[in-house]
Amino acid sequence: MEQLLSLKETIEQYGLLAKKSLGQNFLLDSNITDKIIRNSLEAQGKSSFAGEYVYEVGPGPGGLTRSILKAQPEKLTVIEMDSRCIQIMKDIQNVVGEQLQIVEGDALKYDFQPEQKSKNIISNLPYNISVPLLIKWLKHIDDYKSLTLMFQKEVAERITAVPNSKIYGRISVLSQLTCRVKVLFNLSPSCFVPAPKIWSTVLLFVPLANTPSSEVLTRVEHLTEMAFGQRRKMIRQSLKAVPNLEEICAHAGIDMTSRAENLAPEQYLHLAQLMK
Repeated sequence: MEQLLSLKETIEQYGLLAKKSLGQNFLLDSNITDKIIRNSLEAQGKSSFAGEYVYEVGPGPGGLTRSILKAQPEKLTVIEMDSRCIQIMKDIQNVVGEQLQIVEGDALKYDFQPEQKSKNIISNLPYNISVPLLIKWLKHIDDYKSLTLMFQKEVAERITAVPNSKIYGRISVLSQLTCRVKVLFNLSPSCFVPAPKIWSTVLLFVPLANTPSSEVLTRVEHLTEMAFGQRRKMIRQSLKAVPNLEEICAHAGIDMTSRAENLAPEQYLHLAQLMK
């Protein structure tokens, strides 16, 4: 990586300013990007990504990209919508060669190659699409070895929230049914350019040994949308559109006077499995 310009020089050369419309906040401190990779690997009991595929969404000027490449992945694929950043990725590719693959497009529409089982996603996620992207990946979590993702701190707190708390919701249930979620560390606004108004949190998602099928998880997603969409109501009201709700709840041992936040992730799973 010695032949590359510094990140500061790269940004100056390309006149790169973050676009609010793309949810961009650039992370330029290599000490922090290296820490993200180091902490993720350590939490997984690994020393590198050797022999594994890594995908990065929204690489921007390439700070995190450089840190990922230091961890020696078999291949790193970057998915970027901002044409200004594509040339920066090409500059890196000119140094590292075919180890880096560049995709110009929308990560929400991208096929993350299900045939590759030894793959990881690492991203300082664009704030405006972080939750839709996470749900997309969770519904096919068996295709991945890990997700190392940065969110707004309040979103990370929702993901890791426990039942009976005000911030527990749909994304908490889906995340915890599919993954062991670990908080790696928090980042202050001053770490980013431009500085956002909120703190950020890096989370590691490691798939559980037995995860619900995509079909069952889609049902869980539907149940939680209904339940948390009317979270102040008892589930006998918020889930009344579910056929045979009373019978299903009785079989699952769930009190129909419960509210959305009272049900643990496993209880939503049980309901989904009983639905026809």
